[in-house]
Amino acid sequence: MAIKTVINAAGRRVPLKINGQPAIPFKGVGKHRPEGTKHSPPVPTCNDFPSDGNKVVTSLEEALHRCGLASGMTISTHHHLRDGDLVSNRIFEIASAMGVKDLVWFPSASFPCNEPLIRYLDNGTINRIEGSMNGPLGRYVSEGRMKGTAVLRSHGGRVQAIQDGEVKIDIAVLVAPSADSFGNARGTGGPSACGVLGYAKADSMYAGKVIVVTDNLVEIPCFPLEIEGNYVDYVVVTDKIGIPEKIVSGTTQITKSPDRLLIAELTALFLEKSGILRDGVTIQAGAGGTSLAIAVFLQEIMKRKGWTAKLGFGGSTKYMVSMLEEGQMNYILDAQAFDLDAVRSVEKNPKHVPYPVFNAYNYHSKGNLTSMMDIMILGATEIDLNFNGNVVTHSDGYLLHGIGGWQNCLHARNVIIPVPLFRDRIPVIVDEVTTLCGPGELIDVVITERGIAVNPLRKDLIRSLKGSGLPLKTIAELKEEAEKICGKPQKPIFEEDIVAAVKWVDGTVIDVIRKIKQG
Repeated sequence: MAIKTVINAAGRRVPLKINGQPAIPFKGVGKHRPEGTKHSPPVPTCNDFPSDGNKVVTSLEEALHRCGLASGMTISTHHHLRDGDLVSNRIFEIASAMGVKDLVWFPSASFPCNEPLIRYLDNGTINRIEGSMNGPLGRYVSEGRMKGTAVLRSHGGRVQAIQDGEVKIDIAVLVAPSADSFGNARGTGGPSACGVLGYAKADSMYAGKVIVVTDNLVEIPCFPLEIEGNYVDYVVVTDKIGIPEKIVSGTTQITKSPDRLLIAELTALFLEKSGILRDGVTIQAGAGGTSLAIAVFLQEIMKRKGWTAKLGFGGSTKYMVSMLEEGQMNYILDAQAFDLDAVRSVEKNPKHVPYPVFNAYNYHSKGNLTSMMDIMILGATEIDLNFNGNVVTHSDGYLLHGIGGWQNCLHARNVIIPVPLFRDRIPVIVDEVTTLCGPGELIDVVITERGIAVNPLRKDLIRSLKGSGLPLKTIAELKEEAEKICGKPQKPIFEEDIVAAVKWVDGTVIDVIRKIKQG
């Protein structure tokens, strides 16, 4: 039976059901109003837990058995251990050995280390993945090999889905670099320190059962706690939860590419000349090589001017830490630490504060942090003539990236996308994005090595840049220039089968990804 589809407010054809459940088409930015009450897990009782507070069990296998792991359940994990995660694959190895089928994996993100899960998708242990994917898992989904339909959400969309009951987590398995026997846990300390556990809070609060896995059991109380023990059912102590050198990078480096450095310099000049960069500004930037270079240029300007940022929101890096320590930033609010300097800073500096995405990004809450940010630096795989953005697929149509916090960050006051004009001889600026992840009305500026395009909706910015001497161009001019160099890219060919749905920050469906036509 064919799935009924409609054209949503973004002009994309989307289904009215996903994995048998009703889906709401995207209605436009700020147009969908949620109804009802927040989801709540079953009411527990202290009668079921040891009076001495010791919830330690012998193994992850025992904990999953005690949680009643069964076919069809939804299992959540977080990705703070990144490509060094040694726990998430083990969950499904155990489930497969138990004969459990059709599980839904609900990670905050996946990494190449999760490629072994393909065997459990193949043998039916996992029905589908509802979470940001990249690399081998994304390619697997694009080729139509997964039984269920993937659902892609931003970090904020993920916690919105948990809170609203759109996704009901049966068992959350949360790794923690430090934990006590009661289940209090944090992201610092021990051999697998990752800094913060900003993606785990909603899982711990709303899941039916919660397991904390650690390789560093400490005395009660494990303070400052990020996961609260009174939400936790079981604690598992294992030899090793992660590979330290793959959890965070000790060698996060500024780009050495002349083109990328030029983009970074133009971005800093744009922020200075437009008046966006000022004393008391609020900033969020990424951890890619270009973003790191931008942070260095901004710090130099702020030092010269004697300015201080009110706060920076992380993903934190050593460059943001430098701004904090040298007086160009008052506070870092941090959902994840990207390098070793950031991990150490979280542990020692009271002005470097763990701050969960549940508070920072959730669109179904009483306001959130992103709308208060003055400067938002983001990337993209594609931008089109209407400033629409894509971050999950490439022009070849393959799903190779996660959304991360990208969609949530579009609600900042000034959203700047520094991107190269082309990658691997393929233009980044296209007629229409392959996959729509964010509406163009929310993207303010695109900065390339060959010019800066300001969204025509931002007449204030255009006025502020008159006489600036910056290389201002239209988005169409940038696209034309890229095509003169690289030629016009071929569009991918898709089949009708929908392999993944892309949710907007409010839980509505903004676009879908279809199966790649092979051969």
